Amino acid sequence: MLSGKDKGQTGTVERVFIKKGKVLVAGLNLYKKHQKPRGEGKPGGIVSLARPVLVCRVALLCPKCGKVTRVGYQISGKEKFRICKKCKEKI
Repeated sequence: MLSGKDKGQTGTVERVFIKKGKVLVAGLNLYKKHQKPRGEGKPGGIVSLARPVLVCRVALLCPKCGKVTRVGYQISGKEKFRICKKCKEKI
Protein backbone atom coordinates (compact mmCIF):
# COMPACT_ATOMS: atom_id res chain seq x y z
CA MET A 1 0.00 0.00 0.00
CA LEU A 2 1.29 3.42 -0.94
CA SER A 3 -1.12 5.53 1.09
CA GLY A 4 -3.94 5.36 3.59
CA LYS A 5 -4.16 3.84 7.04
CA ASP A 6 -2.36 0.66 5.89
CA LYS A 7 0.58 2.47 4.25
CA GLY A 8 3.70 0.31 3.99
CA GLN A 9 1.93 -3.01 4.53
CA THR A 10 1.83 -5.82 1.98
CA GLY A 11 -0.84 -8.29 0.93
CA THR A 12 -2.09 -10.31 -2.01
CA VAL A 13 -4.71 -9.08 -4.46
CA GLU A 14 -7.82 -11.25 -4.16
CA ARG A 15 -10.08 -9.58 -6.71
CA VAL A 16 -9.92 -6.85 -9.37
CA PHE A 17 -12.81 -4.49 -10.14
CA ILE A 18 -11.90 -3.24 -13.63
CA LYS A 19 -14.80 -0.83 -14.20
CA LYS A 20 -14.35 0.85 -10.80
CA GLY A 21 -10.53 0.87 -10.98
CA LYS A 22 -10.18 -0.85 -7.61
CA VAL A 23 -8.59 -3.97 -6.14
CA LEU A 24 -9.41 -6.02 -3.05
CA VAL A 25 -6.26 -6.76 -1.01
CA ALA A 26 -6.38 -9.55 1.56
CA GLY A 27 -6.00 -8.32 5.14
CA LEU A 28 -5.76 -4.60 4.28
CA ASN A 29 -8.26 -1.73 4.37
CA LEU A 30 -10.40 -3.51 6.99
CA TYR A 31 -13.53 -1.87 8.38
CA LYS A 32 -15.95 -2.93 11.12
CA LYS A 33 -19.56 -3.72 10.33
CA HIS A 34 -22.31 -4.32 12.89
CA GLN A 35 -24.49 -7.25 11.80
CA LYS A 36 -27.89 -8.24 13.11
CA PRO A 37 -28.52 -11.89 13.97
CA ARG A 38 -29.92 -13.83 11.00
CA GLY A 39 -31.48 -16.85 12.67
CA GLU A 40 -29.94 -19.52 14.87
CA GLY A 41 -27.07 -20.43 12.55
CA LYS A 42 -25.81 -16.87 12.08
CA PRO A 43 -25.35 -14.84 15.24
CA GLY A 44 -24.93 -11.07 15.20
CA GLY A 45 -21.87 -9.11 16.17
CA ILE A 46 -19.11 -6.89 14.87
CA VAL A 47 -17.42 -8.27 11.75
CA SER A 48 -14.26 -7.05 9.98
CA LEU A 49 -14.66 -6.61 6.22
CA ALA A 50 -12.05 -5.74 3.60
CA ARG A 51 -13.02 -2.93 1.25
CA PRO A 52 -11.61 -2.30 -2.23
CA VAL A 53 -8.77 0.19 -2.70
CA LEU A 54 -8.02 2.38 -5.71
CA VAL A 55 -5.38 0.89 -8.01
CA CYS A 56 -3.26 4.06 -7.79
CA ARG A 57 -2.72 3.40 -4.05
CA VAL A 58 -1.26 -0.06 -4.62
CA ALA A 59 2.13 -0.97 -6.12
CA LEU A 60 3.76 -4.21 -7.18
CA LEU A 61 6.43 -5.72 -4.94
CA CYS A 62 9.21 -7.56 -6.83
CA PRO A 63 9.65 -11.15 -5.55
CA LYS A 64 13.38 -11.13 -6.41
CA CYS A 65 14.68 -7.82 -5.01
CA GLY A 66 11.82 -7.09 -2.58
CA LYS A 67 11.42 -3.47 -3.71
CA VAL A 68 8.37 -1.56 -4.89
CA THR A 69 8.63 -1.43 -8.65
CA ARG A 70 6.94 -0.68 -11.93
CA VAL A 71 6.39 -3.33 -14.59
CA GLY A 72 8.32 -3.45 -17.84
CA TYR A 73 7.94 -5.83 -20.75
CA GLN A 74 10.57 -7.81 -22.64
CA ILE A 75 10.17 -9.82 -25.82
CA SER A 76 12.40 -12.76 -26.67
CA GLY A 77 11.42 -14.62 -29.82
CA LYS A 78 7.65 -15.08 -29.73
CA GLU A 79 7.50 -14.86 -25.94
CA LYS A 80 6.53 -11.67 -24.08
CA PHE A 81 6.96 -11.50 -20.32
CA ARG A 82 6.90 -8.94 -17.51
CA ILE A 83 10.09 -7.72 -15.84
CA CYS A 84 10.97 -5.68 -12.77
CA LYS A 85 12.15 -2.19 -13.77
CA LYS A 86 14.72 -2.11 -10.95
CA CYS A 87 16.47 -5.50 -11.09
CA LYS A 88 15.46 -6.55 -14.66
CA GLU A 89 14.34 -10.03 -13.50
CA LYS A 90 11.19 -11.86 -14.65
CA ILE A 91 8.10 -11.42 -12.51
